[in-house]
Amino acid sequence: MTTPVRVLVCDDQLLVRAGLVAIIDAQPDLEVAGECGDGRTAVDLAGRLRPDVVLMDVRMPVLDGIAATRLLAGVDVPRPVKVLVVTTFNLDEYVYEALRAGASGFLLKETPPAQLLHGIRTVASGAALLDPEVTRELVGKFATRVRPARIEPRDLPLTPRELEVLYLVADGLSNGEIAATLVISPETVKTFVSRILTKLGLRDRVQAVVYAYRHGLVS
Repeated sequence: MTTPVRVLVCDDQLLVRAGLVAIIDAQPDLEVAGECGDGRTAVDLAGRLRPDVVLMDVRMPVLDGIAATRLLAGVDVPRPVKVLVVTTFNLDEYVYEALRAGASGFLLKETPPAQLLHGIRTVASGAALLDPEVTRELVGKFATRVRPARIEPRDLPLTPRELEVLYLVADGLSNGEIAATLVISPETVKTFVSRILTKLGLRDRVQAVVYAYRHGLVS
């Protein structure tokens, strides 16, 4: 029998947290490893429980979700934990900061349960999760507030096709949408994305999106 994906649920609203716990625990392939209402406790519990995924709210007491994410999944963390940020539109600026802090993706709190569960499974599998409908609005809007460290496309160690794929990833397109746009197979898109991440020293497509905006490749 496959070991269930263990999820740590962190949200300071008790009713929201209880709902998330109920949804997750009802799935045969998922289980709640623990729950808490502030970022500091989330960091402590994650260190002890080593969950597969931390479902992280953003605005919380003691330690906010961004700071907690940085401690759990930042670039200098020796044993990073996958963090999936769950937020609302009025916190979108914080989401961009959470992605920079190392989150593997984000979902909106009004996301239907089926999409939430898909998101947890996606992040647990090692893939990044970007909501295509809001990626451009969230990342693009707030990346422009930071003066980009511009780099010329010709200076990147990418082929023209890889650069084209990077642009589409940054634009919020899924692998299937990129495949349709470029008239190639989804498997080929996956190969291109993997090469891009390796060449640029990035962990996942979330970091690729942030990289593209912060280096002025897209606007």
